[in-house]
Amino acid sequence: MQPNDKDGVAVGLLGCGTVGTGVARILAENREVIESRLGGPLYVAAAADLDPGREKDIPLPRGRFTTDAFSVVNDPAIPVVVELIGGQGVARELVMKALLAGKSVVTANKHMIAAHGPEILAAAEKGGGDFLFEAAVGGCMPVIKTLRETLVGNRVESMYGILNGTCNYILSRITFENLSFEEALAGAQAAGYAEADPSLDVDGWDTAHKLAIAASLAWGTRVDYKSLFVKGIRRITAMDIRFAETFGYRVKLLAIAKKAQGAVECRVHPTMIPMNNLLSQVNGAMNAFLIRSDRAGEIVLYGQGAGMMPTASAVVSDLVDVARNRAGAGSGGRVPVFSCQPGAMRDLPVLQADRVVTRYYVRFAAVDRPGVLSKLSGILGEHGISISSVHQKGRHTEGPVPIVMLTHEAREADMQKALTEISESLDVVTDKPVLIRIEDDNPPE
Repeated sequence: MQPNDKDGVAVGLLGCGTVGTGVARILAENREVIESRLGGPLYVAAAADLDPGREKDIPLPRGRFTTDAFSVVNDPAIPVVVELIGGQGVARELVMKALLAGKSVVTANKHMIAAHGPEILAAAEKGGGDFLFEAAVGGCMPVIKTLRETLVGNRVESMYGILNGTCNYILSRITFENLSFEEALAGAQAAGYAEADPSLDVDGWDTAHKLAIAASLAWGTRVDYKSLFVKGIRRITAMDIRFAETFGYRVKLLAIAKKAQGAVECRVHPTMIPMNNLLSQVNGAMNAFLIRSDRAGEIVLYGQGAGMMPTASAVVSDLVDVARNRAGAGSGGRVPVFSCQPGAMRDLPVLQADRVVTRYYVRFAAVDRPGVLSKLSGILGEHGISISSVHQKGRHTEGPVPIVMLTHEAREADMQKALTEISESLDVVTDKPVLIRIEDDNPPE
């Protein structure tokens, strides 16, 4: 036992991988800093991982490591549990058991929260402990604390975020190095930003989990991530990014949430945003989150969304909040889990994807013949879609030529019907059109 540990808050650490090791290191190496701010020690009393070899990686006295996570949760001397195992299986079981026993839980497990938020909320309310998850959305960026505490007197109007460092890294490499998606993905995997199976990241679902959590906090509602409109970045090419730049835009995988038409509009997809938008300047593996509210106006958060120390730093921040709550009130619940009181939670519908209204970039690969442009614009016009800009490659090019159109605002359902008709009825269009949605506060008249 370290000096004065018996007078501090004992933490049970479940999962000693990258982030778990970072948490143990911060608590040990920055012990004096934390104690000076907290007023007492915060220490790992026990750590669990299925791999016994990980004991050597974490700074703990002998005898505090185990391969049995349930023994940590069941220990009455440990009032606070950190879950960093991940997934929805044993991790969820351990979290529920800890909360129902009256313990406080800190986690970075975004998938579990997005999938089982109401169940976890009920367990935390019944047990009386805290359930905190700052590290689940945006790494070291205080997205959760900003929504749950800083903006407590505000009505949130909209949120826009770059919440996946892997996708942002890939798009940045395509943008600045003219790489293909496959080349940029291989570079992300080599650099350790992308998993061997990158589907969760590049298909947009990691971002969707985070956006569902943020939207739940912003509007006091239960947002099921499976109800979100989600598209990934696999079809984005250097050609599309060059065209975007021609029109004054940059392409990002954007998480978008708004209050609209008596519902919550939540979507994740590649998005063209103006060059003068702050989010367009966020490159590499960095993340950013923009919140607009009625009283505070616009707030922009920027930082590392993943990695050992940024994520571990957010976990430790939650641990200190838990310790302060226990010192002040003897229990948790000072700040509601999902921002508003459980009885005030509402069930707002998520706007159906086909009702979304936005502007579009569309690239067609078409045979170089007279009248092709008029046929394309004619079908779009029949579906109520008007064109604001057109870019057509010169006729000296052999084979299919790209025809790029930017539209005025249109309904998603109308755009999809128009593209289906074009693909089925025009043999001059040789490939499936590329569609990128546009978010612009100052669209053309």
